[in-house]
Amino acid sequence: MTGPTLSAHAGHHLPADHSAGDERTLGGYMAVHARPAAFEGVDGMSYSADILTDTTGDPGAPWGAFLFFLRWGRGEPEAVGHLETEFLVRGQSEAAVRDELGRMSLLVVKATLDGLIRGQSAPASERGGW
Repeated sequence: MTGPTLSAHAGHHLPADHSAGDERTLGGYMAVHARPAAFEGVDGMSYSADILTDTTGDPGAPWGAFLFFLRWGRGEPEAVGHLETEFLVRGQSEAAVRDELGRMSLLVVKATLDGLIRGQSAPASERGGW
């Protein structure tokens, strides 16, 4: 065996590989720790964060990347909802937009999550776009 393998048991994590990236960024954290970054939102709930991509329909920037936050229930690990941003990055390739959004600092990711949570309770007319 030449490298680490993923554990089949929930709750087991691989040792951190600090040579894989800058763990102060979202993409770097995921590379270093081989798992999504996790945050406690301003609502007291636990969230994990991921970078998702999709086509934009814009020939000038056909790919977009956005943040996806999975909300976890209390007690047993169970997904109970999610939040997501609009496209935060647009570009020519899926890899390029994923890499660019992956350079977002964890502090900004957390602030983005908290903004989404707060926006849920605002009237629709007061919710801003990205």
